[in-house]
Amino acid sequence: MTFKTRAAIRSMRLRTLPLSLAGVMLGILLAASDFNVSPWTALLIILTTILLQILSNLSNDLGDVLKGTDTEDRQGPSYGLEEGGLTIEDMKRMIMIVCLLCAVSGIIMIWVSFGTLFCTSSLCLLVLGAAAIAGAMRYTLGKNPYGYRGLGDLFVFIFFGLVSVLGGYFVAAHTIPDWKLVLPASAIGCFSVGVLNVNNIRDMKTDSVNRVTVAIRLGLAGARTYQTMLICLGWILMLLFAAIYKPNPWHFMFIITLPLYIKHLHGVRTLTERALDPMLPLLVISTFLLSLIAGLSFILFR
Repeated sequence: MTFKTRAAIRSMRLRTLPLSLAGVMLGILLAASDFNVSPWTALLIILTTILLQILSNLSNDLGDVLKGTDTEDRQGPSYGLEEGGLTIEDMKRMIMIVCLLCAVSGIIMIWVSFGTLFCTSSLCLLVLGAAAIAGAMRYTLGKNPYGYRGLGDLFVFIFFGLVSVLGGYFVAAHTIPDWKLVLPASAIGCFSVGVLNVNNIRDMKTDSVNRVTVAIRLGLAGARTYQTMLICLGWILMLLFAAIYKPNPWHFMFIITLPLYIKHLHGVRTLTERALDPMLPLLVISTFLLSLIAGLSFILFR
């Protein structure tokens, strides 16, 4: 494997993929507990989600470097552009390719699921897909990226939570989700915002130069309290959902992941800067496991 290939893979930030998959997996599994779900549709939902996440990661890498945010003082891991393994032109080409793959995968997903691109549901999903692609690229790219104006938390909550879970359910089941599914969708949204918040807490020193994040606005103590509120609210919503949606004691199986979240919150309260980095993958994996266990419990114990 060449140095440039390794740099390209690092810029994809593959460790973030379980978080992007958590929401759609939960949506697909909940749909499978109610309807017969095509495995091809499920596979295409997952593939499109992975490509969107990679597009977002590449765009973020390029945007932060162009704006001078990612410097040698950055506390998080280095990626392709920072290491010098990729040029800006290399990154732009990668972004174009992945953007095209996102569009093709999304179109095929909708066609396979609904059998046409010209029904109301398909057209609405095409518009939503275009918005998702634009949102993935505009987080740090462009003249006025929303990630630099403290709006990243809102974007993550909407697309990683609401759109991910409810959209995954809708594409898999071809029906509008029950309103109760807003609860787990919001829970995954809270956990996903938590991942972003930990990232922003870690990078407060370098971000403060030219970027505004919720963590910077709140300060270290406030950002830590915000993190606790996000995780606790996410758990309250998940427990409420398990209690009112097809009640069954086995639907609370996801509680076995609680110690991971407790460990995460302890780390956020006690660690700073580079030492805080392990709390990111811990929350990502915890959320992925919670979604997988919760979804499977509704299939196994209907």
